[in-house]
Amino acid sequence: MHLRRLTPSDASAYQSLRLAALRESPTAFSSSYEDECDTPLSVIEAHMAPDSGRNRFGAFDGEALAGVVGVGREGAAKLRHKAFVGGMVVAPAWRNKGVGRQLLAHALAFADALPGVRQVTLTITAGNAAALALYASMGFRVFGQEPRALCVDGVFYDTIYMLREAGAP
Repeated sequence: MHLRRLTPSDASAYQSLRLAALRESPTAFSSSYEDECDTPLSVIEAHMAPDSGRNRFGAFDGEALAGVVGVGREGAAKLRHKAFVGGMVVAPAWRNKGVGRQLLAHALAFADALPGVRQVTLTITAGNAAALALYASMGFRVFGQEPRALCVDGVFYDTIYMLREAGAP
């Protein structure tokens, strides 16, 4: 498995993986398939430009995109000590093979290298035991839960908030 930052040339593969994940696991994301299915490829390419301020990393098995993760930093001066991880997706064929752990480790190394970052946050949907276990094993701890944070097809789901100190093992 080769991990690297996504570039505009990866936009089509990223969009395919993302849309499949939104359809397969609608409760795992705050966005929906309907929100994103008509997004022009040019918009996604622009988001992957080196100067876009967005950081998405992909795990590749040869040329195949096996998984992605996003990592960023809060923009406001009073919040710049915080980074965040989001949008993690591992394609079904590569699940339970350590791809998610590799992606998360890569994202955390990137976040930890950002000057002044003291903590990294993320959110998951309550009930996602596999994600909760992965994040906990990588040093994240739960610090809160928002009831009814998502509504998918009329059903409400809580969101769990997790935090990891920068540089934690």
